[in-house]
Amino acid sequence: MMRKRGRSSVEKGEGASTNTKAKKSRSTGRQPKEAVPEETNESVFSVFLREAGVTLKPSGTSNEIAVDLVVFQKRIRQQLQKSPRYPSIIQEFITDLESYIENSDRFRNCLLPCVPQLVDGYSSSASSFQESLLRMLLGIEMLQTLIINTLLEKLPEFMLDGAADGGLSIPRMIINQLKWLDRVVDAKELAVKLMELVSVAPVEVQRDIITSLPEILEDSQHNDIARELNSLLQENTQLTVPILDALSSLNLSSSLLTEVRGAVMATLAAVQLEDLPVVVKFILHSVSASDAYEVVCNLRKKLELEQCVLPAVLQASQSRIKNKGAAASASTAAAGSSQDSVVLILDCIKSAVRFQKSISEAWLKAIESVEEVEDHKVIDLLVLFILHSTNANQSRRGAERVLKVKVRTGLIQESLLQKTFRDYAQVMRGYFPSILALAQSLLRSPDPCVVPFGGHMYQHSFTAFDSYCHQEVVGSLVTHVCSGVNGEVDMALELLCGLVTEKPAEMALYAVFVKGILDYMDNLTPQQIRRLFHLLSRLAFGQQQQGSHIQDDMHIVIRKQLSSTVPKYKRIGIIGAVMIVGSMAASSPKGKGSQNGSLPQETFRQVTALLELVKSSSESSPEAAALYYDELANLISNATLDPQVQEMIGSSVLEDFQDDFIVDLGPEIRGSFPFPACVMYKLDEGESQSEIVINLLPVLVQDLQNKGEQQNQTKKAQKRVSPLCLSPFFRLLRLCEQKQHQGDLEEIDGLLGCPLIVTDMDVVEKVASLSKAEREFLCTLLFHTINWFREVINGFCGVKEIEMKMKVMTRLQNITYLQTLLERALAATPGYVPPVSNFDGESADGIVPSSMAPVNKAKKDGAGKKRKAPGRNSSESSSQPEEATEADETQQEQPEKEKEKEIRPGVSLASYRPFFRELDMEVLSVLQCGLLSRSLLDSELHTNVREEVLLGPAELVFLLEDMLRKLDFSLTAAPAKRAPFLKGRADKSVGFSHLQQRSSKDIASCCVELMPALCSHLENCHNHFQTLLSENNGVVDGPATDEQEYQLLSSGYQLLLQVLNTTFSWSGFSQPGQRSLLKKALGVLAGRLKEGGAELTMEQLVKHSYEYLLNFRSTMPNLSTALSLSQLLCTLSEKGGSSAAYREQTASLARRFLSQDWVTASGEKERGAKFNEALHSLLSIYLEHVDDVLTALEEIAKKGMQELINMSKDESSTSWPTLNRQTFLVFYKVMMAELEKAVRKIPAGKMSDNTEAQSVKLLTWTLAVRDFHIMVNLVKIFDSRPVLNVCLKYGRLFLESFLKLGMPLLDYSFKRHKEDVQSLLKTFQLSTRQLHHMCGHSKIHQDTSLTNHVPALKKSLELFVYRVKATLTLNNCQEAFWIGNLKNRNLKGEEILSQRSQESDDDEEEEGQQRSPQAQELSEDEDQESDSEGIKKINRAEDPDPDDTDDSE
Repeated sequence: MMRKRGRSSVEKGEGASTNTKAKKSRSTGRQPKEAVPEETNESVFSVFLREAGVTLKPSGTSNEIAVDLVVFQKRIRQQLQKSPRYPSIIQEFITDLESYIENSDRFRNCLLPCVPQLVDGYSSSASSFQESLLRMLLGIEMLQTLIINTLLEKLPEFMLDGAADGGLSIPRMIINQLKWLDRVVDAKELAVKLMELVSVAPVEVQRDIITSLPEILEDSQHNDIARELNSLLQENTQLTVPILDALSSLNLSSSLLTEVRGAVMATLAAVQLEDLPVVVKFILHSVSASDAYEVVCNLRKKLELEQCVLPAVLQASQSRIKNKGAAASASTAAAGSSQDSVVLILDCIKSAVRFQKSISEAWLKAIESVEEVEDHKVIDLLVLFILHSTNANQSRRGAERVLKVKVRTGLIQESLLQKTFRDYAQVMRGYFPSILALAQSLLRSPDPCVVPFGGHMYQHSFTAFDSYCHQEVVGSLVTHVCSGVNGEVDMALELLCGLVTEKPAEMALYAVFVKGILDYMDNLTPQQIRRLFHLLSRLAFGQQQQGSHIQDDMHIVIRKQLSSTVPKYKRIGIIGAVMIVGSMAASSPKGKGSQNGSLPQETFRQVTALLELVKSSSESSPEAAALYYDELANLISNATLDPQVQEMIGSSVLEDFQDDFIVDLGPEIRGSFPFPACVMYKLDEGESQSEIVINLLPVLVQDLQNKGEQQNQTKKAQKRVSPLCLSPFFRLLRLCEQKQHQGDLEEIDGLLGCPLIVTDMDVVEKVASLSKAEREFLCTLLFHTINWFREVINGFCGVKEIEMKMKVMTRLQNITYLQTLLERALAATPGYVPPVSNFDGESADGIVPSSMAPVNKAKKDGAGKKRKAPGRNSSESSSQPEEATEADETQQEQPEKEKEKEIRPGVSLASYRPFFRELDMEVLSVLQCGLLSRSLLDSELHTNVREEVLLGPAELVFLLEDMLRKLDFSLTAAPAKRAPFLKGRADKSVGFSHLQQRSSKDIASCCVELMPALCSHLENCHNHFQTLLSENNGVVDGPATDEQEYQLLSSGYQLLLQVLNTTFSWSGFSQPGQRSLLKKALGVLAGRLKEGGAELTMEQLVKHSYEYLLNFRSTMPNLSTALSLSQLLCTLSEKGGSSAAYREQTASLARRFLSQDWVTASGEKERGAKFNEALHSLLSIYLEHVDDVLTALEEIAKKGMQELINMSKDESSTSWPTLNRQTFLVFYKVMMAELEKAVRKIPAGKMSDNTEAQSVKLLTWTLAVRDFHIMVNLVKIFDSRPVLNVCLKYGRLFLESFLKLGMPLLDYSFKRHKEDVQSLLKTFQLSTRQLHHMCGHSKIHQDTSLTNHVPALKKSLELFVYRVKATLTLNNCQEAFWIGNLKNRNLKGEEILSQRSQESDDDEEEEGQQRSPQAQELSEDEDQESDSEGIKKINRAEDPDPDDTDDSE
């Protein structure tokens, strides 16, 4: 029924008849009902209607009206009023009406709209739409109440009837007559009757009545009816929707609205799912700005969407499994309808946040306030998507910020995202643009913690949504790859690879998109290019070949890149070609492809042709050939190739390697060489005459000659054998052998002990006398030799035989010894560029500058020294087959050590690391070989002699340094991955090519496997130093101390602790899936102390691990190692339940180390930049973990510093031996920084604080100000520029904190604690005066590093003066404050004359403004004379002594 809703109810009028009268009239009028037609032949009702212009029609035909509504009503009213029987005629009219509508069809006719009467085919009324007869009569006030009563009495007759033919419900039509009446005569009575009806009517009618209430009643009734509806809501949840609909439309008072909303919120858990959207809509649309946060928090807690949707989905999946028939479809429908309800709920939330700013802010705040992972719900993510999509009131930025913070802190995890996508895919689809935008933002974030979450959003979007979304996701990921930002590119490529693996058929449709990345390869790193070609070749050449349409394009690109003369593009071609070979030649499962699962002949031909093409393209360039070998080796290592292809590659590699690099050992070596050639490093004894040897020196000489010829001639380069290819070629050969023989290297094990043709390394001793070319040749030879040994160790580190393990150990010793020689050779060869050994990066040009300049000899304490190892006969001569015993080693060390003291030139090899071959993670397994033994047959005595060989200190340090670098690269998250603008990319991944292909979880697992070995080495180091201390009566610099060994073992000790710290600091341990790995790691440490760690809880494991590591504190060889132990203990304590339990122990340990005298093995005190750096960190750890930092600071400042002042120049404080004049600045800087940090944590004073709380805060501030005073006064004695700089910087920060947090406290506690406040301000004023003296000193000396701090400090000093005045004014003591002239002075308290003359010209106003900070600047003796304390002026209020007046600060 269409009707304008704009009509409002009007005030009650007169002429309404009472209910009782109506009843009487009806009861009296019913008796002659049958007689009326007999007497008049027509009832009053019919006559009046006809005369008024309405013609009653028989049932089935609508009543006709010939006039307008107003005319009709006017005529009826006039007829009734003019009738001689008025007012009884009204009763008669109503009685006739009742009798007329006794017939249900006629009644129905009266409820339906009338139609205009047609005269000659035209309507006589102005409007085509007319009201129903009964509604027109209701507009007549004298009839209204009686007709309403009649209708409401009639309504129960039809309550139980269903909808009539045509779907019309009589009760609903009756109620519709009452809506939007121009005026309701007796609204109160009507409301009562309607509520009575509700109490007895069936649900359908109840709903109709309740929903119509706002349209029937006038505003004055709204509050009363709302109370009744509220109570009804508690009783009957079936009526929730209509009641809330009605309540939403009622005009209610705010208090009632809050009451109703509270009641609705209480019933939320019991509401039917389909009713939930209405409930949510009501709650949110009835919220005021003041209570929005509270309401939203309650709604968020009670809205359990998980319970709404999950059961239906589970039911659907279970039904599909059981029977895929009707039950499945029914439950699927149930799941669909529940999803629809969730969509509607979110729509309600969306409309609320869009139109009410307070609600969008409340949602953000509510989600932000959740502090536990378990408390986050699906609704949180959905609301964030809503806020992002609507962007009402700039909520998009807020949603993005909250999501990033939550992901960064680990509160919103991938499991919640997965659940949301799994259960609400249909709902989420509507927010896809926002999901995509958020994923893009997260992936672009410089914070590595949030990037993976963005990746998961992409992944789930692709899996859960339709093809349009697939296209958008792939397009967006391709854009990320082309951005050139490293972290972004890596994650996007990883996601694309994952999607190709999981959904190859879907991804094949978008292969062309991905192929577009090939145009942007200039910005990609080799590892990224590998990934790109991996996923493209999987699409184009994979098993199913869904993306075969891009095969031709791929071949064209590869051929183009391979034929390029630019090394960069040739590299790309080689990497791409090898990846394509990997996909084409991948071993297929049995039964697929051709016979026995082997490759089809055509594919095999293509693979062979492609390999030949790559080989021929790279022959002319040794770097390209070496890269090809490395890439093929990676492929064979990581992929499972078809046996046919594997066999083909393996056989050709073996033949080529023998031809290129292996010769039979003859009696003499022919050829002309810069140095005499000799066979070195032979480990195999008793071999036959057909002994093989690596032809290194002749190949190197030949290669240099070839280079010279190529420069002179322009002819096309032919294939040439280069020593660059030696290590990569061996790696390829070794991996081929391992694959073909299931890890057995017996075929090539001769290469482990095989000697090399090099030169006698004694030539290094006279390196200074050689020519530049000879020196460079020698360095190149050393690099190639070391790299060969590194690759040999990579190959054979996993062998099980004892004899082979011995050889691996010897090769390790060869490396450490050769590195000492190389350091000397490099020191004598400035500007030398080593041969490349990692071929997948940019050319060596980018690395040269840092490595060309030799390191200053004075800096040799660092890594270079650690590398030094004694020369060993075994590594210098081929005649001695086995290792020297430890006694021989010791004898050998002495002359070597003497030589090193005489000529100590050398460089740190740290800058040359990119030129060494990468060691595999597997090499670290050598660390497990703490003790090796093998039986030797003594030729003379024919007895078995058992010889023990330890992993030497130099080798231990070598392996641990490599391990630490690997862990730093893999497990330490880089804070930002964006490349700096216009700066050459220093590629930190050079030398980690193989490591990059392993996940950080894999690396962490390897570390945990090695942990027992690391603990053993840790204990060995501990035992060594313990023995050393006991032999030397508690000192390390005794006569029995071997400095070289001491240095190496100290480094090893520190590296072991750093390796453990880096492992335990891995952020991955905080992820739920890695908890078991963390428990395993802690179990290893705890197990060294107490058996049976498997049953222990995490807290117990941490406790035992902590105790185990604490035992090493007594044997720390130097401060750096002590710092590493402290850092490791801090890291461990965070893994336990309450880190507070370990704070005291950590502080006590740091205190112990700070109170220790650190002496080197040579007997000198430890000093230098590294010592100071370690001291800085250790002191910070102590002050961060100590219970009362202010007391600790006072102890150091009062006791330690005072002792230092009284000591001579080189002596240290007795209570803090690490504190001396060289380390004073370190102590001072840390103490000032920690003091400032401590006062920032003091809570600000509030007026509501009780006396006790005020006393505690005041006491804390008093202690802090006292500490500050001591620290500032130390500048008078230690007045160096760095100390002044620290004091000015932290002095200002302290002052700002005092103004912000301390002064409000003084405002409120002044009256209760007057004496304490006075004392505090007096002490503080002395400090601020000294700060002002420093400002004067800075200006006199015109030192810019100091004067930079002055303006901000002066501003704070001035603020302080006026802030004190404000405090006094607040406490009615303003007369105790005044500002006077104060002289500027320098650090010694001497007056600065030039400023005094200027000051005398200033007028009084300027004195008040500009010199106010100088009010603090009186020297201490002046202060004693004049008591210039603003606080003492407070005394004037009590004791007006004229001497107690001076400026206030």
